[in-house]
Amino acid sequence: MDGTAFITLNRPQALNAYNVKMRDELYEVLGAIKDDPEVAVVILKGAGEKAFCAGADLTEFLTAPVPVSARKARFERDIWGRFLSIDKPLIAALHGYVLGSGIEIALCCDIRLASEDTRFGMPETGLGIIPAAGGSQTLPRTIGIAPALDILITGRWLDAAEAYRLKLVNRVVPHQDLLPEAEKLAEKIKSHPQTAVRFAKQAVTRGLDLTLKEGLKLEEALAGRLKS
Repeated sequence: MDGTAFITLNRPQALNAYNVKMRDELYEVLGAIKDDPEVAVVILKGAGEKAFCAGADLTEFLTAPVPVSARKARFERDIWGRFLSIDKPLIAALHGYVLGSGIEIALCCDIRLASEDTRFGMPETGLGIIPAAGGSQTLPRTIGIAPALDILITGRWLDAAEAYRLKLVNRVVPHQDLLPEAEKLAEKIKSHPQTAVRFAKQAVTRGLDLTLKEGLKLEEALAGRLKS
């Protein structure tokens, strides 16, 4: 599809668990997408039938290098900062297990579609850890403080219907319709003037860190640039 970039989390034998190799490859791919003027929309999906991403591969991340080395690697490959720096719309096509880092990756996207079989969870506290890839910050900003704390502290799982009710996902579709619906949405977005699409995203994402007065000034400035 012209103008649409597809990113596939491709470790189906491990339920697409997020590991160091995936982090490094995702960092490079996101950088290429950010800099490619021909890419207008991104669709992020998981390989296989069982999972979008079943969380971090704890066999790697819980045996990470000493703290100084780990911090250095994180700052050199800030995958979450790179996600948030992309001004092109990101669509997450979610199915199966979406756990831990899987939710955190999805929350870095702008629109989230889920198939009816999707199951969500943040199991970190049950393992004696807490989310370390932004989940404690992005989840309450998306669904509100009370439901986010319920999920984070209890570790309970959600089905697709509850995720939709909590506004964790934008739409729920039959499993066989997931990718076609994501592609249809991408085509709709590409039918609009792309500068306007990117400025609309910037107005929202940048404005959330501002006061209302500052946000209105940002909106005015971006709108003015479209008219000039």
